[in-house]
Amino acid sequence: MSRGLDRVIAIVNGKGGVGKTTIAANIGGMLAASGYRVLLVDMDPQGNLAEELGYTDADANDDGMALAQTLVFGSEAQPARGIRENLDVLMGGSHLDMAAAGLTLKAQKDPATAKAALAQGLEGLAENYDLIFIDCPPGQETLQQAALAAARWALIPVKTDASSRKGLRDVARRLDAVVTINPDLDLLGIVLFGVNRSARRVSESAREAIRQDLGSGAPIFETAIRHAEAAAQESRERGLLAFELEEAVLAAPKWWELRRGSGQQHDGPRSKSAVGVAEDFQALGEEVVARITESEATSIPTGATGAES
Repeated sequence: MSRGLDRVIAIVNGKGGVGKTTIAANIGGMLAASGYRVLLVDMDPQGNLAEELGYTDADANDDGMALAQTLVFGSEAQPARGIRENLDVLMGGSHLDMAAAGLTLKAQKDPATAKAALAQGLEGLAENYDLIFIDCPPGQETLQQAALAAARWALIPVKTDASSRKGLRDVARRLDAVVTINPDLDLLGIVLFGVNRSARRVSESAREAIRQDLGSGAPIFETAIRHAEAAAQESRERGLLAFELEEAVLAAPKWWELRRGSGQQHDGPRSKSAVGVAEDFQALGEEVVARITESEATSIPTGATGAES
C-alpha cells in the first residue's frame, strides 16, 4: 500500500442499517471542525451521505459520476471541495451501479486491478488529507472490495442484536479477499451503534458475543453510539451533523425566556438528545485518532528491522 493511504479508514459491514453512513459523516465532520483535513468517500449507490451532510439538492451533487469515472477509467479522484470547512466529499449515487458492473467485468480478466481501482484513484490526492473515511455499501461486493483494498483500517459498526452481528462474518470474508493486494489492512475496531443507554446488560452481552466470534482480543471501542431516533431524524431532515444540531439546540431560547418575553420564538432544532449523541461521536472520534496515532508511534519504519551491531 502507498504511504499516502496509511490513514484511510473503511467503515464496513455486510448488513445495512447499522450506522455506517451516520458514523462516517459525523466522525468526519467533527474531526474536520476540529482542524483535521478530511475526505469522505461515499461508495454507496444510494448516496445516503448526501442526506447526512445536507447536499442532496446541491449543484455539487454529481450522483457518483466522478467516483464512477475514477473506478472504471482510472482517473484521479475529483472530490467536491468545501462541503464543510476542511471537509471534502467524493460523492456516491446511482452512477456507482454502473461502476460496479464495470469493475465486475474487469475482475473477470484481472481481479487485482479491479480491487485496486479506488486505491489508485486516491493515491494522487491522499497527501492533501489527514484522514480519509470510506462509507462502504452493504451490498455490491466489488465496491466493498475496492474500498477495503484502498484502506489501512477497517471500522465495523454493529448493533446489539444477533442478526446484526452476523455481518461481522461477512466482513471477515471480504477482508480475506483483499489481503493479497493489501496485506497492511487491519481491524481498527468494532463499535456498537444504536444502543439503548439503559440496557447495559444487553450491551455487555453483545460485546461478549463479539469476542466469542472474533476472539478475546477483538478490538471493541469503549464508546457506543446511543439510540436517539428524534435526533437522528431531525439531523437528516435539516442536513445537520450531531454536533451542529447540538449547537443549534443549545442556542435556542429556554422556555422561561419565551414565557417572560425575553426570547424570540424558535423554529430551529428541538431534539435535546442531540447533546448526548454529539458527545458519543466526539468520544468515538477521539478513540479512532488515538488508536491510529498509537499504532503509528509503535510501528517499525521500513528498513529499520535490523538490530544495531
